[in-house]
Formats: sequence, C-alpha cells, structure tokens
Amino acid sequence: MLSRLTRFQAVAVCAVPLAGLLAAAVFAPLPFSVAQPGMTANVLGENQGTEVITISGAPTRDTSGQLRMTTIEATGPDADVRLGDVIDGWFRTDQAIMPRDSVYPSGQSTKEIEQHNTEQMEESQDAATEAALRYLDRTDDGIKVTLKLSDVGGPSAGLLFSLGIVDKLDGNGDGGDLTGGRTIAGTGTIDAAGTVGAVGGVSLKTQAARRDGATVFLVPKDECGDAKSELPKGLRLIPVTTLKGAVNALTALEGGKGSVPSC
Repeated sequence: MLSRLTRFQAVAVCAVPLAGLLAAAVFAPLPFSVAQPGMTANVLGENQGTEVITISGAPTRDTSGQLRMTTIEATGPDADVRLGDVIDGWFRTDQAIMPRDSVYPSGQSTKEIEQHNTEQMEESQDAATEAALRYLDRTDDGIKVTLKLSDVGGPSAGLLFSLGIVDKLDGNGDGGDLTGGRTIAGTGTIDAAGTVGAVGGVSLKTQAARRDGATVFLVPKDECGDAKSELPKGLRLIPVTTLKGAVNALTALEGGKGSVPSC
C-alpha cells in the first residue's frame, strides 16, 4: 500500500521536473535571431572601392547628395540564441528579436541560405534596372546598367537601386539632383513595374540611416507604423508605394513645391 505524500514532499517532488524545465528554457537554443542596425551604402558612390552603379550606352550626370540603402545585421542561422538573449533584446531599442524563419529560410544549410540571398539580390538588381528604365521610358535605348554591392544579400535595396539609376541618368528631370544635395536613405523591394514592397527590420534600418547622416528615410507605406516606433530624432519619414511616387516626393522635397507625403 502506497503512503500519502506530505505537502512538503509533494512540492519537493514537483520542484525537480520544474527546475529541469526552467534550466532547459534558460540554456536551450531558441528559434530566434537577434538583429541590430547594419551597414548602409551610398548607391551613388563607391562600396569597397567599386562604383555601385555603372551605366554604359548613355551619358550620366555628376550627382551630389547620397542615396543610402540600409541593412540589418542578424545572428547567423547556426547561432545559439538563448532565453537571456531574448529577454535582453526585448528591452533594448537598438536590437530586435525576430523569428529565425522570418530572417532565414527554414530547413536550409548556411551555404544554401547564402546562395538564396545572392539570388534574391541579383533578381532585385534586374528588377530595379528595368523599373528605372521603364520609368524614364528608355527601355529601348541600349542602356546597360551594372550594380555591385559586396557582402549584401536579399531584395530590400531594390528601391534605392532604381532611384540611383534615375538620378544618374535624369536627376530630378529639370537639371538638378534627385536628392537635392541631401543624404537620403531608405529601404524597399521593387518589381519591374516599379511597385515598392515591404521589408523587415525597418525600425533598425532607420537607426542605421540616422547614424550615417541621413535626414530623410523612404519607407514602404505599409511599414510606417514600424518605422515610427523607434524613429531617431532628426529623421523624416516619407512613405512610398511606387518608384514614381518616390521620385515625385523627392522632387517636391527638393523644390519646395507640391505635397510631400508623411507617415
């Protein structure tokens, strides 16, 4: 016959598996990535000693100002992120805790992920070139555009690539710079038709932009809320949905004529 456990004994017995669960939660790797503001690059200039945008088959302009694409840096797909890292990240404005599957495709090796990101960047560059030449109505002019940006993957620089091509070929359409001499930063995917798409990590990208001197940030309209959540002082948000809308907003901002959208 089994004897009944005292209250103290019952608590003691239950505490053993509970302690094990807590230890597992603290020390076991979790399916998250820790992200922070990453590098930015001026697509109108050089990156690691190489021009980001090279155009042949048409005369180009000397530009002033900057168009800076932005990135985030995240822990690698094989990195161990533990409960302490997650708790620390929740209370910091310069970090974000993101599901690993939202940063890296699930079920792939590090090499496969790198290949995937490279392919996305190449597709983004092709789409950005076509969008810019379509916007300028110069798809039949035999213009060749080469885009080079080292150590960056994914599609989120598409909008800035397109704007850089437009600025180098046409500026604001009236002899001036599309940037108006400012440091403009931003993010957003783009397709060949010029539609701007959402990306991740916008609140971290605004911090990277302001750190590197930007005063204006172009953000996909659907991500205004995220961009405003940790907006650095001195950085103006301009929501965009298309390449044409982005060009019009920058032209209005430069000339002081017309309305400039805001989040």
